Amino acid sequence: MVTASASALQAHVLTLNRGYVAVQIISARRAFCLLIKGSAEIVNVEDGHYRSYDFESWRETGEMKTAFGERNDAEDWINSVSFCVEVPRIIRLLRYDRVPQHGVKFNRHNIFRRDHSHCQYCKRRFPASQLSLDHVVPRSRGGRTTWDNIVSACLKCNAAKGGRTPREAGMTLANPPRKPNRSLLLPQAVASKKYTCWQSFLTPSQWTNQVENPGRQTAQTGNRAS
Repeated sequence: MVTASASALQAHVLTLNRGYVAVQIISARRAFCLLIKGSAEIVNVEDGHYRSYDFESWRETGEMKTAFGERNDAEDWINSVSFCVEVPRIIRLLRYDRVPQHGVKFNRHNIFRRDHSHCQYCKRRFPASQLSLDHVVPRSRGGRTTWDNIVSACLKCNAAKGGRTPREAGMTLANPPRKPNRSLLLPQAVASKKYTCWQSFLTPSQWTNQVENPGRQTAQTGNRAS
């Protein structure tokens, strides 16, 4: 039986391709699935150097750290009846050579992420189920379905705005909509000290942008998007 806090299983893990190029960020749960299957290895930063581990050797290292009382608060751990294992921060895929595309897919999920799940009119945060997409310039006025004309809006604000522009409705946008770069979609948690080991694998702009500015549907109008 394996036990772990929800936060440990959902901790972020940076995934590299076989050539050590960062390709995506996944949950610890997904990372362990890849490790147990033998599809990936762990890359750990030790005294400024990188060392690789398979799942078994990493588990043994974790047991030694536990036995010698070397755990620290910046680490995430998963415990089972027979062993304990530390959540790795970086894994490398052993059979994946592709380099990620630099564009950000235009869809509902990424628009909500760009806007940090905040309604761009009332500035309040909502779960995805209570958000919709709004055309800033209504489609009836020639508004396009593009990054720079679509914003997240709660159902109440979307209904109140209707088929008007924000100015006509007496509403103001929290932020002007724009197409995000890849770095804006990195999890906010990279600003945490426990993820500083990622710096060597992220471009300066990716790291700086995220620290300073701490679903698969195709984008379409929400419940009452105008």
